[in-house]
Amino acid sequence: MSRPSALGRGLGALIPGALPAASEETVPGESGPLAIPVDAIDPNPEQPRRVFDPEQIRSLAASIRRHGVIQPVVVRRAGERYELVVGERRWRASRDAGLASIPAIVADFADRARLEVALVENVQRQDLNPIELAHAFRALGEAGATQQEIGERVGLDRSSIANHLRLLDLSSEMQADVETGRITAGHAKALLQVANPERRRHLRDRIVSGALSVRAAEDLAQASGATRPRKASTPRPASDPNLQRLIDGLRQRLQTRVRIQGQAARGRIEIEYFGADDLQRLAGILLGDA
Repeated sequence: MSRPSALGRGLGALIPGALPAASEETVPGESGPLAIPVDAIDPNPEQPRRVFDPEQIRSLAASIRRHGVIQPVVVRRAGERYELVVGERRWRASRDAGLASIPAIVADFADRARLEVALVENVQRQDLNPIELAHAFRALGEAGATQQEIGERVGLDRSSIANHLRLLDLSSEMQADVETGRITAGHAKALLQVANPERRRHLRDRIVSGALSVRAAEDLAQASGATRPRKASTPRPASDPNLQRLIDGLRQRLQTRVRIQGQAARGRIEIEYFGADDLQRLAGILLGDA
C-alpha cells in the first residue's frame, strides 16, 4: 500500500497545526537548529519504536563519527531538560559515538501531537513492526482519536488500523513472536481466528516449528474452529448428522481440515496436511505414535 509522504516538507506538514510559526528556536542571529548536549536529552516515553537493533545503532554511530549528524533531531522542553520527539536512533547513535552535543530543533508539542509526529515519522519510514504500530494506534485512540482520524494521519485506511489493533488481543508471547519476525502479521491474523486459547497456542507452535504459509495457517485455523471462518473455505455440512459429528471429532483431534465424501455405507476420508512435518505429525496420531 502506497503511503502519502510528508517527509522533506517540514514537521508542520506531518501534523497540521502542531507547529506554530514561532515554535522553533534558533541561535540568536543565525538560522538553524540548536546544538544541545546529548546528556541533556531524554528519550520519548511514548516512542512508537519498541525494538532498536543494536547492530543498526552501531553502524549509524560509525557513520556519525565520520560524517556527523546530517539531520537534526526534534525535541521539546521538559523542565530544565529536553525530551525527544523525532530521531531517537540518531540520538542513541550519537551518544554511542561519543558526541557531546547533537543538532536539534526545539518545538512546542502537546502530548498527543508529540505522539502523532513520532508515529508518522516512523510509519513513513516504514520503521515500525506491526505490534509497535498497534500500540501507537491504541495510544492515539486513548488520547481521543478515532480510527478514521488515525488512518488519515498515517495514510492508512480505517480497516488497516482496526486490523492492527486486533493484534493486541494476542498473548504477550505471540505479540513478541510478531515483533521478532518469528511469525508474520498474516500468521497473527490467522491465530486471531481461533478463539480457544489452547488451540491458538497449538497453532502458533505449528506455525513456528513447521514454517507454515499464511494460507496453511488460515486453513488450520478454520479446521480448529475459527471464530470468523472464510466463506470460500467453509465446507458444506454432511447430510448425515452422524457423519458430521465424526468430521467435527476428527478435525478437533487432528487439528486439520477433514472431509468425508460418500455415505456411512461407503465413501472416503480426506485429511489435509501442509508440508512433510505436518504429514509426519498426522501419521504419528493415526498410527498411535502421538
